[in-house]
Amino acid sequence: MLDKRSRNILYIFGGVLLLILITEISRPVPINWMPSYTADDKIPFGSYVFFEELEEALGTGSVERIESDPYVFLSEGQERINTSYIFINDYLDFDERQLGQILHYVESGNTVFMSANYFGSRVEDTLGFYAEIVYDQTTPTFNAELDPEFFSPAFKADTSLTFNKGVRKTVFTRIDTLMTRALGYYQSEAQNKVESLNFIEVTYGKGKFLINTLPEAFSNYYMLQPQHAYTANLISFIPSADQVYWDSYLKSGKRIVTSPMRYVFNQDPLRWAYYLLIVGLILYVIFRAKREQRIIEVVKPLENSSVDFTRTIGQMYFQHRDYGNIIAKKINYFLEIVRSKFYLDSSVLDEAFAEKLALKSGNNAEKTKKLIRSINHLKAKAMHSEADLLELNKLLEDFRT
Repeated sequence: MLDKRSRNILYIFGGVLLLILITEISRPVPINWMPSYTADDKIPFGSYVFFEELEEALGTGSVERIESDPYVFLSEGQERINTSYIFINDYLDFDERQLGQILHYVESGNTVFMSANYFGSRVEDTLGFYAEIVYDQTTPTFNAELDPEFFSPAFKADTSLTFNKGVRKTVFTRIDTLMTRALGYYQSEAQNKVESLNFIEVTYGKGKFLINTLPEAFSNYYMLQPQHAYTANLISFIPSADQVYWDSYLKSGKRIVTSPMRYVFNQDPLRWAYYLLIVGLILYVIFRAKREQRIIEVVKPLENSSVDFTRTIGQMYFQHRDYGNIIAKKINYFLEIVRSKFYLDSSVLDEAFAEKLALKSGNNAEKTKKLIRSINHLKAKAMHSEADLLELNKLLEDFRT
């Protein structure tokens, strides 16, 4: 039983814990500004809004989310013509196998749209450009006046569209002018617009790459502001296609299972089998608990005290060397078995009795006669020794009753 002082301390401690719990629950969740660009994320730099509007913006009836590796998807062997593949992330660093399949896909007459701050050396070396992040204090702004000799006159931007939150200003510092067409640039005071070039078209085989360095424009944060007009202009360069693929694999915000069950959870059949197993085990435990019989208490059987009593009496007689008494009791016990089991009269223990007993009990006739002769001898004897007792005991043990 706690005293009053201890109870007060416990009450105070519990009140402090409750106050901390209420404070944590009521505290507003901090905004997650990390780049994600996934179609399901509604955080500022997720792409939920853009993906929801993508079909209408492109004027196509089919946008398919690709959850698998681009190499796996494009190497399935299906012929794809007049389609587009959209990659948007803060960085896109294709490995050799992925890039090989993407190049073959574009070469066949399809379009790949990429928007990132970093593209990796493989893509840059293959397509003949170099992009780098410019660490200056200028705010990315887009100029409406484009040079018709070098920049695409089809691109129209609003000079009021500025991107100043979470943006890393990335520009193309080198391009291959034989296969590249410049489409857009950051507003700059410099005369050479290439210094702020951020949107290009690279022809490759029968298809083309559309490469942009401002993935932030596709985020929820800017899609819900006037800057969405710039994003709409970027998308307008994607040609009309029969099918558009949206990459959901190369995303910074992709949810990855890190448990040892990762492989199981990544395979639909195995994942559902695992869920069914868990549900089955739960149902088994519930119904098993209801059907399980209550534990029956173990009741010890009553002890046969007569056996212990007989053993005690026998030990007492043996310790006092009262062999005659023990011999008499053994003979009486044996004859009682003969009368009750074999229904023989034991008043006369002669040769005829021994033959009947051997016949009914199935024992050897000679051994039976020897036992009866020994019993008659011991009954007639006045004094008995330990040897007499041991010999009688051996004869009785050899006789099968």
